[in-house]
Amino acid sequence: MTLRARPYQSEDDYWRIRAFLREVFLKNQRQELSWQTARLDYWRWHVNENIFQQPLNQVFWLWENSSGEIAAMLNCEAPGDVFLQVHPRWLSADLEDEMLTQGEAHLARTEADGRKHLVIWAHQRDQMRAELLIRRGYARTGGREMQYYRTLNDPLPKAQPLPGYTLRPLGDTDEHPARSWLSWRAFHPDEPDEKYEGWDWYLNVQRAPLYRRDLDLVAVSDSGEFAAFTTIWFDDVTRTGMFEPVGVAPEHQQRGLGKAILSEGLHRLQKLGATLAVVTGSSAAATALYGRVFSPQFMLVEVWERFW
Repeated sequence: MTLRARPYQSEDDYWRIRAFLREVFLKNQRQELSWQTARLDYWRWHVNENIFQQPLNQVFWLWENSSGEIAAMLNCEAPGDVFLQVHPRWLSADLEDEMLTQGEAHLARTEADGRKHLVIWAHQRDQMRAELLIRRGYARTGGREMQYYRTLNDPLPKAQPLPGYTLRPLGDTDEHPARSWLSWRAFHPDEPDEKYEGWDWYLNVQRAPLYRRDLDLVAVSDSGEFAAFTTIWFDDVTRTGMFEPVGVAPEHQQRGLGKAILSEGLHRLQKLGATLAVVTGSSAAATALYGRVFSPQFMLVEVWERFW
């Protein structure tokens, strides 16, 4: 059956994409060979709304069958940073080759020297895509992410109290400045404080369809200082919880806060009926933590790029 490619056209497409990603995730036995719906929402309402602000009709391409069903999707995370989402029923080297051609034509970024540049993500075990990328002139950059999974079907270890801290959901808007400052401290520890841009961005995070206040967790010291955080995105259709982001302020690290807040999140997910939890990391500290709390095993995603 022939597939037809077209760019994103309307808000209806977004909601069709969400359903498509759910189906693909389930067909792949809940392995993240594609984005989850939760990642799509987080990208749209935080990454794109707050950072890149790319028009949606410039960052999504859809491949549909004659019945109008989505078979595959190409999308940017950052400008020139592209992911291939393919339904396993339609998976083929020919389709991915066509998708790469479309990405090179429409989604590449132009560097200062005038060259085009496209980044593609691929699972380490995806030999078909690796061979295709090599044939088209791509090379691994050394960049990578590790995907960690934990089943929630079995009882979890009892959560241990953490002296000096309280783990709880984020409060109302009056706590957004403290939550935003904590995020800045966790992810920009070496940046000058003058670069901090305020807290209004968090309102967009809370607009995401899967956002739940009871899964937006913070660790607060007895003195009232925000010390650690994680936001968990629970998709009740796939019964999966995705932790994104996770952070601890530098001055509160090495105290067990990362493990404690992840464990609290796992217990909350299990009570909601989730049967799987996932988290992705790349730094040595993050992956060491996730390996202890989730599983030592992980799936590796690699970064490829081409200049022309």
